[in-house]
Amino acid sequence: MINETISIFGNKIFLEIINEIKLFSKFKVQYYENLNLCAQDAEKHNSLVIFFVKKEDINYFSKKKIYSFPSIFVTESSTPKSAFSSELREQLNMPFTILEFEKKVISLVAKNEFKRNSLIKLVDYTIDKNGRKIMKNNLELKLSEKEINFLILFSKNREPISRNLVLKKVWNYSSESETHTVETHIHRLRKKILEKFGDSNFIKNNNKGYYI
Repeated sequence: MINETISIFGNKIFLEIINEIKLFSKFKVQYYENLNLCAQDAEKHNSLVIFFVKKEDINYFSKKKIYSFPSIFVTESSTPKSAFSSELREQLNMPFTILEFEKKVISLVAKNEFKRNSLIKLVDYTIDKNGRKIMKNNLELKLSEKEINFLILFSKNREPISRNLVLKKVWNYSSESETHTVETHIHRLRKKILEKFGDSNFIKNNNKGYYI
């Protein structure tokens, strides 16, 4: 399990309850009084945070889209259910049962683990193979399945990749195939990357093949 820490912000009594009943004994459960420190640590370790949100702070937290770590927002009963909706955000209105809380945590940890397993580093870029996109500096570009598979091939090979290997691994063509598929796709991909990220040096080639 990727998440080994649960951070709680805004309700120290809840931390004491969690520890007393030993609800998440496999996790390290900790409390924060400083919001910025809590967020910084969660971003660094990709840990789950339970935010207890006061009514007057709802607008602030609901607009805080920069948080990439998984979060559960515990709010008052009158808070709209959609106030914090996003892929890695869950909302739990008070009052709630421990069973409800446990289900939220387990579900969110599973979602986050699935997402983490889909991310692949490629030099300065991040590939999201499940989302079929490439990301850099808060920008993202949707790609085709073949383009994603092509880039994943680069992430698995430190040496330049030959045209024949690309044909075999990505398109299931034999090395003797007379096709310009690879060259055509590289040209299109370079153009997309240049337009989105301003990178004119993406996918280089030498006498051994293509490389990033």
